Amino acid sequence: MSDAKIKNMDDFASVSGISRPTLSKYFNDPDSVRKSTRSRIEAALQQHDYRPNMYAMNQNRRLTKNIGIMVPYLADPFFAEIARNMEAHVIEAGFRPVLLGSYGDPQQEVVNLDNLRAIKPAGVLMAPLGRTSDREAIRQFCTEVPTVLFDSQLDDIGAGFIGHDNAQATEMMCKYLCRTGQPPAFFEMKTPSNPNAYRRRNTYCDVMEALGHSPNLIQVDGEGWDFEEIGFREGTRVISDRHLPTDTILCSNDRLAIGFLSAAYGLGMRVGIGAGCALRVAGHDDHPFSRYTCPTLTTVAQDYTAIAQKSAETLFACIESNNRTENRQSTLFDGKLVMRGSA
Repeated sequence: MSDAKIKNMDDFASVSGISRPTLSKYFNDPDSVRKSTRSRIEAALQQHDYRPNMYAMNQNRRLTKNIGIMVPYLADPFFAEIARNMEAHVIEAGFRPVLLGSYGDPQQEVVNLDNLRAIKPAGVLMAPLGRTSDREAIRQFCTEVPTVLFDSQLDDIGAGFIGHDNAQATEMMCKYLCRTGQPPAFFEMKTPSNPNAYRRRNTYCDVMEALGHSPNLIQVDGEGWDFEEIGFREGTRVISDRHLPTDTILCSNDRLAIGFLSAAYGLGMRVGIGAGCALRVAGHDDHPFSRYTCPTLTTVAQDYTAIAQKSAETLFACIESNNRTENRQSTLFDGKLVMRGSA
């Protein structure tokens, strides 16, 4: 028998080498896992003398097996990709994913919360709209249903927040662009929809000043989630008006950058790092389409896989322990520089 003190299923998963979703699936229904896996789990239970919190599990079984996954905009391939990863973890753990989109509308976001209440979910993974969200409505929901936020953080709301380290990623991109050419100007919307944009803006300004450069913010009109249209329309305007203070443009996100690339192409400007190129353009997020633009978009990749896995694991632990707000976790994953043809 092991001497290690095991407090919960996460500890047991660590010492046994069996994934937490598989253990959760086994404890909910031993026949739902393969015979060989069941034998491994039962041997580990004996070795480590672990017994799950049956009271908490019985309480959880009174709920449905539904797990809500709510994102700001289902048509955005970024959110579709991360939701796809989360769905896989939810299914592996023996739950049923229920996917909802808010379409960039704060009223629809509140309606979605009410719709989730109606199906009595075991828990929810939520990427809130952010700036326009009804925070009190979300806060109240999180006191009723175990909820983990991802992508957009709302103060201390929810049982945890899992996301991308926007400061680390923006600093890395700024230093790369300054090291390889002219310092970048920052192309963004005046009133961004997502609060991550503010963190990226502030980091850009701090890094430029730390490197001895003056920040150049190109703040354009536009609200909502039609980022490509805004990037194209406003990119066309600022290029045509010769308002670019540098030949290097860092866009606040990849979708704006995709629109900006199209604007440059329409005006006959060559974007890239080769001879004869007039502009360098970079983005942020590694949007699924960014590798197929022309030229391909240099960007910073979010770790979709790690964010989805950690979000699901945090929620499962919250459901198991029946703990919704205490010991709130906040986990940020570093971005990765992806160098392609545009910068």
